[in-house]
Amino acid sequence: MSKRDYYEILGVNKNAEASEIKKAYRKLAIKYHPDKNPDDKEAEAKFKEAAEAYEILSDQQKRAQYDQFGHAGVNGQGGFGGGGMNMDDIFSQFGDIFGEAFGGGGGFGGFRRSGAGRRTVKGSNLRVKLKLTLEDVVNGVEKKIKVNKLVQAEGVEYTTCQTCKGTGQVMRVVNSFLGQMQTASTCPTCQGAGQSVSKKPSGSDQNGMVRKEVVVPIEIPAGVEEGMQLTLRGKGNDAPGNGVPGDLLIVIEEQNHPDFVRDGVNLHHDLYLNFADATLGTSIEVPVVGGKVKFKISAGTQSGKTLRLKGKGIPDINGYGRGDILVHVNIWTPQNLTKDEKAFLEKMQSSSNFQPDPEAKNKGFFDKVKDMFRH
Repeated sequence: MSKRDYYEILGVNKNAEASEIKKAYRKLAIKYHPDKNPDDKEAEAKFKEAAEAYEILSDQQKRAQYDQFGHAGVNGQGGFGGGGMNMDDIFSQFGDIFGEAFGGGGGFGGFRRSGAGRRTVKGSNLRVKLKLTLEDVVNGVEKKIKVNKLVQAEGVEYTTCQTCKGTGQVMRVVNSFLGQMQTASTCPTCQGAGQSVSKKPSGSDQNGMVRKEVVVPIEIPAGVEEGMQLTLRGKGNDAPGNGVPGDLLIVIEEQNHPDFVRDGVNLHHDLYLNFADATLGTSIEVPVVGGKVKFKISAGTQSGKTLRLKGKGIPDINGYGRGDILVHVNIWTPQNLTKDEKAFLEKMQSSSNFQPDPEAKNKGFFDKVKDMFRH
């Protein structure tokens, strides 16, 4: 089932300001909050859906990619709605939203964060570049990439932080003219995680983590472009203890192709014809992605003419059809003529049929102008 439009989910238009988006998400967060709708799976699904929409639209870069490429430009695989992140992920990432919505860190039982105020630790994101051929871009492809990431060391053990007793916070009592006031701050020992390493295997860091090469499968949709970024939820660095893994960001790089130059969903190809074929007409093979097709060249075809192979270009990533291959005709002029060939051309040089036609010349120019405006 296809995902709903993020703007539609939050109930805002595509020109909405960041403050409008934040306000709309806060309203939905209150309405569908799990503590306000206990054991309501539909409310929980809408809560996650709204969080996914806000995560994309609140980030300027992700929003720009979504506006240009749709869901394929920002999701890759996973996402909140796809089950890639749980409630703790959402509360950890958007804690400021819930604090504003419910008047601070309290209310609704602490928003189901891990323990009483305990902060969910999230692993850092990883970014890798992935080179694709034109064939990969046109057809879509499944790749398996090797990633050097942080994982929990085998045998590592964690224990409850003795400073905060696992809450992730330390309480202090401050005397003021209004009387005694109790304040809470992040535990300086565990940095809010509520736990610390009790057994650290050899070779692991202070958090009990080691680096390991893992193979990650990824499905690349057809139509991706140079510089586009896909996100794999939870495939980045692991987090200590029961933390949430970071994300793996895939940056697309396109390899040059010997036959084509890409222009959006269209492909451009230079075709070189000899003088005789252009004059008399011929049937030739023109390359397309993954093969060749027969193409008829009409008699009298002029150099500079653009021929179109409709629907042979690149699929639109949002599913809006497929581009074309634009074949640009170039007449190749021979440089080393035999004596007989030269004599023949000298004889034809004065023929009216070998003189440029001003009307045809102008028509070619206007055709080019039309093509410029057409694209």
